[in-house]
Amino acid sequence: MTPEEVKKRGWDAVDVVLVTGDAYVDHPSFAMALVGRVLEAEGLRVAILAQPRWESCADFRKFGRPRLFFGVSAGNMDSMINKYTHNRKIRSSDDFSPGAQPGLRPDRATIIYSQRAREAYPDAPIVIGGIEATMRRFAHYDYWSDKVRKSVLLDSKADLLVYGMGERQVREIAARLNAGEKISALRDIRGTAYPLGARETAEINISGALELPSAGEAAGDRVKFSTATRLIYEESNPYNAKPLVQKSEGRAVVQNPPALPLTTAEMDAVYGLPFAKRAHPSYKEPIPALEMIKDSIVIHRGCFGGCAFCSLALHQGRFIQSRSEASVETEARRLLETPRHPGNISDLGAPSANMYRMGGRDMEICRQCKKLSCLHPVICPNLDTDHKPLLSLMRRIRAVKGLKKAFVASGIRMDLALKCGEYISEIARFHTGGQLKVAPEHISPKVLSVMKKPSVEIFREFAEKFLAESKKAGKEQYLVLYFISAHPGSTLADMAELALFLKERRIRPQQINDFLPAPMELATSVYFTGLDPFTLEPVYVPKKEAERRMQRALLQYYKPENKPLIIKALREINRPDLIKKLLG
Repeated sequence: MTPEEVKKRGWDAVDVVLVTGDAYVDHPSFAMALVGRVLEAEGLRVAILAQPRWESCADFRKFGRPRLFFGVSAGNMDSMINKYTHNRKIRSSDDFSPGAQPGLRPDRATIIYSQRAREAYPDAPIVIGGIEATMRRFAHYDYWSDKVRKSVLLDSKADLLVYGMGERQVREIAARLNAGEKISALRDIRGTAYPLGARETAEINISGALELPSAGEAAGDRVKFSTATRLIYEESNPYNAKPLVQKSEGRAVVQNPPALPLTTAEMDAVYGLPFAKRAHPSYKEPIPALEMIKDSIVIHRGCFGGCAFCSLALHQGRFIQSRSEASVETEARRLLETPRHPGNISDLGAPSANMYRMGGRDMEICRQCKKLSCLHPVICPNLDTDHKPLLSLMRRIRAVKGLKKAFVASGIRMDLALKCGEYISEIARFHTGGQLKVAPEHISPKVLSVMKKPSVEIFREFAEKFLAESKKAGKEQYLVLYFISAHPGSTLADMAELALFLKERRIRPQQINDFLPAPMELATSVYFTGLDPFTLEPVYVPKKEAERRMQRALLQYYKPENKPLIIKALREINRPDLIKKLLG
């Protein structure tokens, strides 16, 4: 992380400089640590430039010119989401910084870091990646400027963009550059996108490619924007996706098909790398994001749920990639052997807790499929929802010496869990610490359809079974529920019905997710255009801040300070009869 550490290693130069907007934490949940360890395992000399000062290029010269490339990322979050709230106010803290200190990364960090790296060494290849680059790789609606911005690849003037989880891509990029190839020749790597100049764009001819509406068309025509969204999502299955091309102001971005899912052996190799599982010793204050996940274990990646407000499908992929039981057990043993470890695993999970080893019964059907979700509107008949592999893993981890409890804090997909009563029973008995978090998100069938979430009946049935199993186990346990306010499709009337539903069941949501239109997500396309990108049917979108505040107030109906807004909302929808029911 410092030139002094480079000297101590006896290196005369570094091969790769990884630039990140996060503090340097050597944990596999931090993307730059994972990429760094992957490259190190290939025998490369890697430096981490964490949270550099961006007012000049001085920090970008700290390690000298990297022999192969600069790898640039905004960090584990999109830099704009990291810095600003849904109402565009600056957040008071940054969990990925020492002591949660805000202001240690610039707006649109991928662009700024790339510019500084170019200033520092004009001839050094620049490869951008991470969640910000992934979700801004084509023309996208940017909530903070309220306009469509062109691809971050063109804005940053980088040479190559890695999208999705990047282990395979960075290995190949490094190996080919190391073999003497030019960065401009690396145009056939899955999971990457590359820019075309004006001359190449004029003569573009890429076999089998689909052309998206241009950045200009997407910005000026909501149907064209919706069409681009649909094509991007339909071409996200790595087994059948075509190359995609989008022109922009005389240039173009070409996206190769996504990287293929990692095998179990590859997952084991990645998560078996020698992570220190702690922040760099130079930090004097804790990194809150590390404190949250330091005792957690990732068991798989990916999600086939296809929720409209989530980026997982486009970043981690819709195919589940699972680690072996032995790999997870080895990590659990090492974790519990850490000096003064309390003996608890804070989360034995993944983006979705209960998709471990799930996939298609007939993978040939999956390889041809272009659907966004295996669960919406109903569970695909080809999906194997067997929880036995997950149950076997959970039991194996419970038997590890020194373990007090392995919690499951990741989101449980309730419609899948209902396929296995034994799973619900074991979650209630062994993996819940009094409270279990689940996310019904809403109760309105119309809103849930826009969200691509299951019906409220699924939540009711799951809640009934979980609470019954808790009672059988002699435990008093509760569900902590998550809901989204002001999501596309949700009217004030819908939120009033949800508030009544909660009041009648004495449910008081403590944490509310105000919908924030993140780049390239399905729900963001609906927010910007007012159209379903697949049917082009109109969808109601609550955009005015006054209505957004009323929707939030209705969800937290029990707070005295929300009373004026609730009364205003109920009168606005001509439902004064609900005032007494909600407020007493």
